[in-house]
Parts: sequence; structure tokens; C-alpha cells
Amino acid sequence: MRDEKAFLTAYRATDYPRPSVAVDLVILTIIDAQLRVLLVKRREHPFKGQWALPGGFVRVGETATEQGEDLDEAARRELREETGLDPQRVFLEQLYTFGKAGRDPRMRVISVAYYALVRPDLAPFVKAGGDVSDVEWFDVAQLPRLELAFDHHDVVDMALARIRGKLEYANIAFDLVPATFTIPELRHVYGIVLGRPMDPGNFRRSFNRWVQEGRIEQAPGKRITTSKPAAVFRFKR
Repeated sequence: MRDEKAFLTAYRATDYPRPSVAVDLVILTIIDAQLRVLLVKRREHPFKGQWALPGGFVRVGETATEQGEDLDEAARRELREETGLDPQRVFLEQLYTFGKAGRDPRMRVISVAYYALVRPDLAPFVKAGGDVSDVEWFDVAQLPRLELAFDHHDVVDMALARIRGKLEYANIAFDLVPATFTIPELRHVYGIVLGRPMDPGNFRRSFNRWVQEGRIEQAPGKRITTSKPAAVFRFKR
């Protein structure tokens, strides 16, 4: 034990080549019937003035006993600093690690990407902070025509594939709808995220299965529609 303690005391991480580690955030919501992603305008080089995903470097220490912050902690901090959003009110999950050499012109940077889902009623509270000069919600359909910093097109594409794949078996749509919703309202959200219309009959069969599985339950009250009052439902956490 003494040998290991002495080894760690004398160990200097700076004696070895090592990459920097960052976190990038793909933050998604639905506004005006469009799936949108939050981009920030970079205030500093590299890619000064270009749109990018929110994110930044993980804070690290220089000793074995002071190693800095955890990845999830860094993601929550960057979310709060660059967008003003409260991490406690946002669905946040680790997505993928991007480590291709040359992805950052400054040095070797490995980025751990996260995706976040924001309820539409929280979207107006986003504000620029940290080292960004502006924030804006972009329609994901417009992104192919927009030049993004670093490899952030690849990061967004990976996030979209992930959430579209998880819609069928996970309750992640919970964070893209109001607290209660009708069946047509939920079908509309699924269609927006998937990028294609949902057949009403097929969707209702899926919806009924989710109710039987205990993922969704009927909520008190009704929604007034143009035809007649409609039952409202809610996701069960």
C-alpha cells in the first residue's frame, strides 16, 4: 500500500501525451410544429461567429486526489452556463463519444456528446451565456444547409437517430409534450420527431399497447376540441 501511495504522489500526468475531453449538447424541442435544435454562436476562435452545439471542456485537476468533475456534472454545468436552462427540468442522457483525430484544429479533443429534450413551454427561457454571443432554435430540416463548427453535423445526426429509435420503447416523448395530451396531440408529436405522418389507426393500436403496458394512463379532465371533448392522458414516469 505504501508503494502505491508513493507512486501516486510522484506520478505526473503531464509527463504523458493526453487528449482534452469536452462535452457537447444536442438540445431538442418542438416549436411551431417543427423539431428544433438549439445552436449557439461562437464568440471566440476557432470557428468564431459560426453556429455550434453548446458545450465545453471538462474541468480536470492535476493530481490523483483532485481529478476534477464527472462527465454528467460537466454536461449539466454547460447546459446551465450556456443556455440558462435548469438541468433538473430537462431530460439529459449520454449519447456517444466522438474522438476522430483532427475534429478540433487546436489539439486532440475527445467529446462526449449528450442529448437533451426540452418541453416547449421551457424553450422561451433559453438565453445566451458563457462564451457564446447568441442562441437560436433551428429547424432540424434546415441544418444540412447550415455550416456548423467542428463535427457537429455528425453529432446532431447521431442524436436524431437515437431519439427516433427510442420513441417506440421509451417514454422520452414525455419531455416533448405538455403534462397531459390527447391521442391526436401525441400522434402529432411522434410524426414531427420521426419526420413523417403517422397513420391514425396504426398509432392508436400502438397507443393502446402502451396503456396496457402501463407507460401511459388516462388523466383527469377533458380537452375541448372542435368536435367534442376528448380524453386526456399522461405518461407514467
